[in-house]
Order: sequence, then structure tokens, then C-alpha cells
Amino acid sequence: MKKILLLVPLVLGLFACSRTAPKPEAPGTKHGDPGEKVLIAYVFRMNETPDASYLTHINYAFGHVNDSFDGVRLDTPEDLHRLAGIKKEFPHVKILLSVGGWGSGHFSEMCGDPAHRAAFAKDCRRVLEEFGIDGIDIDWEYPADDVAGISAAPEDRANYTLLMRDIREAIGPDRLLTHATSGSGKYYDFKDLDPYIDWTNVMSYDLGWAPYHNSPLYPSDLLEPGSMSVSQCVQAHLDYGVPPEKLVMGLPFYGHGVNGFPRAVDLTKAHLLSGYTYHWDSVSQVPYLTDDATGAFAFGYEDEKSLRIKSLFALEKGLKGAMYWSYNGDNEAGDLRRTVYQTLNGTLPEPGMKPRPRR
Repeated sequence: MKKILLLVPLVLGLFACSRTAPKPEAPGTKHGDPGEKVLIAYVFRMNETPDASYLTHINYAFGHVNDSFDGVRLDTPEDLHRLAGIKKEFPHVKILLSVGGWGSGHFSEMCGDPAHRAAFAKDCRRVLEEFGIDGIDIDWEYPADDVAGISAAPEDRANYTLLMRDIREAIGPDRLLTHATSGSGKYYDFKDLDPYIDWTNVMSYDLGWAPYHNSPLYPSDLLEPGSMSVSQCVQAHLDYGVPPEKLVMGLPFYGHGVNGFPRAVDLTKAHLLSGYTYHWDSVSQVPYLTDDATGAFAFGYEDEKSLRIKSLFALEKGLKGAMYWSYNGDNEAGDLRRTVYQTLNGTLPEPGMKPRPRR
């Protein structure tokens, strides 16, 4: 995901809430049930085994295009083996390998050669079979654009569609094929892609940097000039022809600020300490912190309130669900992911009620 391959903890002596809630039973709905909205977590490396109680899918980040442009490179295959093993505890969850990420290259070279492209697609199938996982997620940032310092060519856009076609043919109709897209959606021929992909994960975050919001739902004075809000990112994809039932809205479980990319769970505690003041932007529907010493915008982030509002927006638009970057931005109890999952699926308790395990 863009510019956040290394999440820098907030250097304020803040710690994630260590409260441990009773573990709910895992949702048992099978993939493809139209009654369940998806919640997808991107897991960047494996510091711990994820708790998938309130997840439907996990995207492991990242695999890469290898140096010979004809296969998948896995730097930490042991992590993918370990992640696939959580199906014993959470049989409902689907595991995908996400290939790419910010600064991950060789896509243009691979896609531009039909033989390399076919070999890469075949190797995607090999990975699924070897690790016993459920699908591939392509996170090329971005076709025909070298903004991430990778190779690019004008033909990338058309070749991207051919890549997804070839992967679909290689893995068959029963495995998942998804992709992560820029907020603007300008790099893709969505109507041509539609027959090959299961859904689109729009990266509706990294939309602004302090002193602007990271992921504002609606435009306000704190929307970075020339940028887009989450609602505008979603609408752009719909206008390009992505069916709402195949569109997944991205959520950041981290903040943007002068000290880097702190976890959302740390920022939710920051306003309780001296030195920072909490604010709620009633237009953009997100929180932010200002520095008491200077009065300046310090951090834009997400909390349970903003995530619930965004989840309700996804329901209003008829979207497939939500995904978030990344798993370790939540606290041990999973308050953020539980809020999103339960809102999307209509099981969030009313304020003041204790959450009950899913049965």
C-alpha cells in the first residue's frame, strides 16, 4: 500500500489498549453468500497470528514479480504457510496472496511479454496449490505510471487487463482474483476487467497529509487541494463502471501526521494525554488531533465513530464491503475491525450494550 510499507509507531509513549475481550465465535458464512458483507484485512508480514473472528478474508502482503519477470517471488514463505494454518481455527476465512505494493516493480516488464505473462499466471496457480490458499490479489501501483519509482510503459494499461485474463485462466473460476486500485481509478479499464475479477479494493486513503485528512469521507476545508475524498473515490469507480456489489471500500487503520504513520489504536488514546486536543470534522466525518503547543494539525486518523459512519456509507452505496490496511493497526481486542464488520452486517449493538459473540 502506498508509502506505508513501514508503519512508524507514534513516539509519544502511547500503547495499544491491552484489554482482552472474550473471543467471539467466528462468522460461519461461506464465501459467496450474498447476505454477508466482506471485511478484508491486509496482513503485512507476520508479527502475530491474526485473529480472524471478525474477518472474512486476509490478504497477505506481499509477494512480488521475480527478477526474471516470469514468476512470483516470496521473501517470507514461512509466514504464508503459517497464515494458511489459521483455517483450522477459522475455517470460514479466505486467504489471498497480494502481489505488489508501493515500490514493487517488474510488472511492466512481465506484462509486456506474453510468454512472461503466461508464466507468471501459471506460477500464481502454483502458489495457490503449494500453500493451500484461496486466491491472488494484484496490487500494482500503478499501471503506466512510474510515480513509485518502478518501470512503466504506455501499454501497461491494456496489458494489465491481459494479465488479469491470464491469471483467471490459470487459476480457474473457483479461486479468487481481486485487485487493489488507486483512489482515482484512472489507471484501469474496469469494464474490460470485469469478467476476470471477483472484486476491486479501492485504496481510499493516503488522500492527504498533515495538515490535511488522511481519508476524509466527504470534502471539507481539510481536504488536501487537488485530492479526493473517500466518497469521491467510490463514486469515481462506480462512474467507471465497477458494479457496487464488486466494489470494496478501503479504510486506513493508521494515521498521517508529522511523526509518521502511527497506528489508529494509538491515536485513539492520544487525546487522553496532555499535549494534544481531539477534534471532530462534522463535514468530513473523521477525527483529528491538534498540537496544544502550536495549535497545528498534528494527526488525521480513524476511530470507531468514523469507521462506523464509513461502513454505513458503504451499505448505503450497496458496496460489497470494506478492506483495511493493516491488521496491526487495531488493538488486541479488535475494536476497530469488530466495529466495521458488525456495522456492515447489521449486528453492532446499540451504544451502551456489550457486544455479543456471533453464533
